[in-house]
Amino acid sequence: MSPARTQASATAVPEPRTDEGAPAVVADPVLGGAISALASRLGDMSSGGGVVDAVLTDRLVPAGGAESRLHGLAASFGLEPDDLEILVVPLAAALDTRFGQIYAGLLGTAEGCWPTIGIALRACGLDPSAPMARARLAPGSPLIRSGLLSVADVDRPFPQRSLSIADRVVAHLLGDDSVDPAVAPVVAPLVRATVAGADALATAIAGGLWLCWVRELPRASGFAFAAEALGQLNAPGFAVDLRHLPAGAGLADVLTAAVREATLRGAGLVIGPIDLARDRIAVAGLDDPPCPVVLVGPEHWNPQLSSAVPFVVEATEPTAVNRLRVWQEVLSRLGHDIALELDLATYRLTPEQIVVAAASAVVQAGGEAPDTLALAAAARSHNAGRLERLVRRVTPIASFDQLVLGDAQMRDIREVINRYRTLELVRGTWGVGGAHSSRGVTCLFYGPSGTGKTLSAEVIAHELGVDLFVIDLSQVVDKYIGETEKNLERIFSEAENVNGLLFFDEADALFGKRSEVKDAHDRHANVEVAYLLQRMERFEGVAVLATNLQAHIDEAFSRRLDVVCDFRNPDEDERRRLWQLHLPPTLPQADDIDIDL
Repeated sequence: MSPARTQASATAVPEPRTDEGAPAVVADPVLGGAISALASRLGDMSSGGGVVDAVLTDRLVPAGGAESRLHGLAASFGLEPDDLEILVVPLAAALDTRFGQIYAGLLGTAEGCWPTIGIALRACGLDPSAPMARARLAPGSPLIRSGLLSVADVDRPFPQRSLSIADRVVAHLLGDDSVDPAVAPVVAPLVRATVAGADALATAIAGGLWLCWVRELPRASGFAFAAEALGQLNAPGFAVDLRHLPAGAGLADVLTAAVREATLRGAGLVIGPIDLARDRIAVAGLDDPPCPVVLVGPEHWNPQLSSAVPFVVEATEPTAVNRLRVWQEVLSRLGHDIALELDLATYRLTPEQIVVAAASAVVQAGGEAPDTLALAAAARSHNAGRLERLVRRVTPIASFDQLVLGDAQMRDIREVINRYRTLELVRGTWGVGGAHSSRGVTCLFYGPSGTGKTLSAEVIAHELGVDLFVIDLSQVVDKYIGETEKNLERIFSEAENVNGLLFFDEADALFGKRSEVKDAHDRHANVEVAYLLQRMERFEGVAVLATNLQAHIDEAFSRRLDVVCDFRNPDEDERRRLWQLHLPPTLPQADDIDIDL
């Protein structure tokens, strides 16, 4: 990465030489020279005995031609010359067991071992009793904090503590770029998606603000938001999804390994979702990261969590046009260049969900190019989840051909469909209604039983290509105070993360008129209605309320409805069409059936 950031320069080390004094031929002359110089110093410390030839010609691989990975490591992690010399002390033991024998001899033990802090400091010409020397291996130092080195036996005096180097660092210096096993289970792909505000994040990172907090709004993807910002900088990204964190894994250790991995790769780290209340201790250790760190979470940033002030930005939902672009790019990578319809973008999926849905559709199509119906079915597959525990999920099959209504009712049904399809364009792109206007569509169907209210809701869901979620009042209404609101909040919260239509049958049971407060029961009932008023305004989907008793619906709901449709009893012509619809030619019929009668 190349954002503006002050980096410490690496130290110059002696050129490695053989026993005869001629220059040695090594793959990485800097690393080979550092180890050779260490061997000479250790020989002096051990009174001339046990000096090893540290020329590891066939095992050291340079990165980028003549550029040394050791120099690159120092630049990436901001190591000073003394830090780099200390790092080489345990590195030598990791590369050649003979160094372990030297350290054992210095400690007076029989078996090879890691060096102690005292040995490492003295081998670098530093006094273990000097505060500046001890600070090189303090918990907040670059070597320890970044996970390059680790200190064991912390119950012993400081100079006697064992010092080791991370296996991932050794592998990197030897040219191995495999992902650290400590973070491999939580590594996630990054999918770019053009969204508003990503350029501000890119500018902040380029300006050296390397700790960032992205608040993830509903239906938005903080990962895709960060990927777009890093892409604008032509910088690679490394993403960690904490939802896949193995049971028992320590978050602080995973964060340390993730920061180290991203820094070794010269990438920006994107990690989340972060729960600020639960993860505050681990997050507090990221106040001065060696690489750009973008934390993703649904909450507002709490300034008390860290001594550093992060750059804070909100991740917004991609527009329908941008979602369609993601669909096309993902399918193109899968080998299918398909002309997609804009209706596919009405499925409000995150870029990561689009990747999964597109791959699933290709698999279901046997590797061939999937059609629109297959892509829509794959998009709807993301609706499965916790919402089904609270509502009844219906896959809509009814179409307008099965709907017999008057002209006015049919216009209202089509208006609901058109409102939702153009909602993002009118309110999001054109800005009609203001920034805080509702991003959902709410409608009321009222009339006698059997007049087509439920069937109309299914037709709307079918035309929009979404599932129908029927609210089961027995699972929602609870006799205990506050439980009904909690159940409804779970339904609304989950419904905003799926593509579906919420259908409240017998809506007057929930949305009834508020009454004069005479006792605690009245007060509680009014609180429920007030909650629903607020929550419906914030709902970003399609909600249909159906009732036989319109007069019982609270007037405050009526003012917030987008469409109100009166389902009356069918007239004679509509009854005739209903008989004809339900007595199709394929049904065996007697000759004397009189449909007009």
